[in-house]
Amino acid sequence: MSNEIDSRLAKLGVTLPTPGAPQASYVPTVRTGNLVFVSGQVPTTPEGVKFVGKLGREYSIEEGQQAARICAINVLANLKVALGGDLGKVTRIVKLVGFVNATPDFTDAHKVINGASDFLIEVLGDKGRHARSAIGMGTLPLGVAVEVEVVAEVA
Repeated sequence: MSNEIDSRLAKLGVTLPTPGAPQASYVPTVRTGNLVFVSGQVPTTPEGVKFVGKLGREYSIEEGQQAARICAINVLANLKVALGGDLGKVTRIVKLVGFVNATPDFTDAHKVINGASDFLIEVLGDKGRHARSAIGMGTLPLGVAVEVEVVAEVA
């Protein structure tokens, strides 16, 4: 299954980055039983932090979806490390929580977080379908526009 996932990522032109060290007092992932909790991921790339600002002011829904997609890429990168390099061990994305740094009148956080949800489904197929919350926030770490965390069931 990992080869199938790797093929889907390659077809999408996505190379999972090597996750960086946490910048605060936490660990990137925690496994308990058959669940892996992936800490909140922000839109960082090898070039640095992207999408600093608020939805409804600096960014459109579509740009927010791009930021959410980067967050989901980082989720998979951390999950891959936690699973010894084998994303084929993912049996289900159970829950995704997306946080959107937005102006008080922005009401489309759910549309923004579709960028992460759609990406996970595209890469993992039905195993990527998940329960979800999309929450508007007044601020996020580093001032980024989006943060995404995931709970995954694994073999």
